[in-house]
Amino acid sequence: MINAKIRIPPLNALRAFEVAARHLSLVRAADELCVTPAAISHQIKGLEDYLRVPLFKRMKRRVVLTEQGQLILPELKQAFVLIERAMANLAKAESRDVLTVSATPAFAAKWLLPRIHLFRERHPEIDVRLDATNDVANLERGEVDVAIRFGTGDYPSLESRPLRPGIAENVQPVCSPSLLKGEHPLKQPADLRYHTLLHDETVAGTGVLPSWKAWLTSAGVDSVPANRGLHFNNSVLAIDAAINGQGVALGCSFVVADDLAAGRLVRPFHTAYDLEHNYYVVHRRGAAGDKVEKFYLWLVDMREMMDRKGAPLMPDQRAARAS
Repeated sequence: MINAKIRIPPLNALRAFEVAARHLSLVRAADELCVTPAAISHQIKGLEDYLRVPLFKRMKRRVVLTEQGQLILPELKQAFVLIERAMANLAKAESRDVLTVSATPAFAAKWLLPRIHLFRERHPEIDVRLDATNDVANLERGEVDVAIRFGTGDYPSLESRPLRPGIAENVQPVCSPSLLKGEHPLKQPADLRYHTLLHDETVAGTGVLPSWKAWLTSAGVDSVPANRGLHFNNSVLAIDAAINGQGVALGCSFVVADDLAAGRLVRPFHTAYDLEHNYYVVHRRGAAGDKVEKFYLWLVDMREMMDRKGAPLMPDQRAARAS
């Protein structure tokens, strides 16, 4: 019999026995533990010497459990399950939940980044990884948890929810307040001929956002050369150039909302270009997870807060209210 006062044998030997007993194979046990069959055999032999009982009968091409081996196997299986569960619980406790969000550089820099600290304050248990890129993230691979996409909302195999339900996104010219005065103040679209047009090349040819040519056509202006001016391969640079008084940019109302509210930008005209596309929160269907839902609800709260504040007044509206 096994001495009841015997010390617990080495854990590696017990693990080698438990795996070999489950598979009834030294070779398969070696594969699972990433060692050689000889190493497994050595560990089991050492355990048998330690316990002073045989645990396996060595056959020609297989091993069979002895009565003593059958006796200790069930509890050993349970013991290793409990050990693995304890380690998993520890790893879960030590690791923080990370939410990976994909958004365009313009949306990330101009709208999301100024507010993301409020999400962290509400959910300090969630770390955020922000992937600012114009490339469309492949959510099905699971590298990104949620994406904020500008489009139609029709994404096969994905779930999408509008960021502003029932409110159409639009594009309008925006510029520094300094361009509303001077020798050629911006008062009507035709006055653009005296100013530099700022072009965002990241949307050229996509059919999603209008070019200056499309906007001028919709405004009924044919006296302004549509392709002249400064061209940028980054939406944020185009908007910042407008803030710095370098010219007039076309800005999505959602993206330029903060700059308008702060007075860094103004909308010189009433003419807006309504879009069929809008911003959507997109994630894998049925795999959103608690952190994605928390992020979506926070986005809705931020959007509602922005809408409650109202759209910034145009220059003529501000003047009328002041009088």
